[in-house]
Amino acid sequence: MKWVMPALSKVSIRNIYFSSRGENMKTLIVKSGLALCLLLSAHVVNAEVAPDFMDKLLSEDRPEEDRARDGSRRPYQVMNLLQVDEGMTVMDIGAGGGWYSRVLSAAVGPRGKVVAQFGPRALQRNNGQAQKDTAASLGNTEAFFEEVADYPSNSIDRAITALNIHHFNGERAAPYFQAIYNVLKPGGMVAVIDHIGMAGMENAMMHRMIKSDARSWIEASGLEIVTDSDLLSTNADDHARSISDPIYGRDVDRFVFIARKPN
Repeated sequence: MKWVMPALSKVSIRNIYFSSRGENMKTLIVKSGLALCLLLSAHVVNAEVAPDFMDKLLSEDRPEEDRARDGSRRPYQVMNLLQVDEGMTVMDIGAGGGWYSRVLSAAVGPRGKVVAQFGPRALQRNNGQAQKDTAASLGNTEAFFEEVADYPSNSIDRAITALNIHHFNGERAAPYFQAIYNVLKPGGMVAVIDHIGMAGMENAMMHRMIKSDARSWIEASGLEIVTDSDLLSTNADDHARSISDPIYGRDVDRFVFIARKPN
């Protein structure tokens, strides 16, 4: 197996640094962290994200809180791992505040489409206006307020469910992952990301879960796990506290499974 660095012809590390005159130190730290993550990442397959992907990640139009999380969430590397290409139709499952929706929007570009699946509960607050505004601001994003199972089958190239399943049990997980299986095109893939817990702990209360549970739920749906990545793992997390404990400073250990719907 040949390992190669990500294709950076469309992402100029030099520009990340040398376009920074006059910017404050916080912005420089964010840019430097992104550049370092790019240099340190290595994957077998290089995704062909939209050519202005990094420009959009670094844009002042993107929420500052989003940019502050890039160091631990590694957006470029996750897109590469999931093999997200420009022009794809992708789904952010349980989109929440829209962090991954904005990253996916930048990755697939104007020729692609993002389905930000907020679910029906999002309509309970101001009829989902905040989510509608987020989708409208991106230009290539649909705010979807139904369940994944309600979206047309075999229509999604790539999907992400991040930090959504740590409160699940097997009974709840079965229809959830079956719906993901159904919505993916044959050969389509999903990234499943969540915080790692320990056996014998109150994991759900700490927003964590046992990694092997996630694996069994994914495989039971018929999806095939093709990658079990340590991309978002960290030794700074001892798994003994809530993920919101300030001691972690957002540096929390997470698993990343990439699962594929068979052709």
